[in-house]
Amino acid sequence: MKTEILSLADFAADYGGKLSIVGLFDTLVCPTLPAVHPHCSLAIKLRFELAEAGAKRLQIVLSDPDGQPLVQAVELPIQVVVPPEASSATVQVVVNLAGLRLATFGEHTIALQVEGRPVSTTPLFVRRAG
Repeated sequence: MKTEILSLADFAADYGGKLSIVGLFDTLVCPTLPAVHPHCSLAIKLRFELAEAGAKRLQIVLSDPDGQPLVQAVELPIQVVVPPEASSATVQVVVNLAGLRLATFGEHTIALQVEGRPVSTTPLFVRRAG
């Protein structure tokens, strides 16, 4: 399994197998804390090999610089289907986050696990304005 995309965006949606992503970002600038980011989307695209087909469980954990969760971990079941003529297939997932509360400046982490195994992380930097 390979992570092709793991990123925050202003908007993301899966339209019939096409992942549409608008406004990728990894940094939020806040004048003061705590701050609330009204809405963002987490866009995920994973590639699985033929031998990895079947039911899987994804877990997404967003944590602050001290490792404390920002929101409750998101767990999602997915089904990996590789067509007979292909050697691999992708699974796309969009998680919409509303009212993301940020209480700490610094490097936050978005961690992705599949079947309880860590597979990818990406940072979210929260910086002070000015």
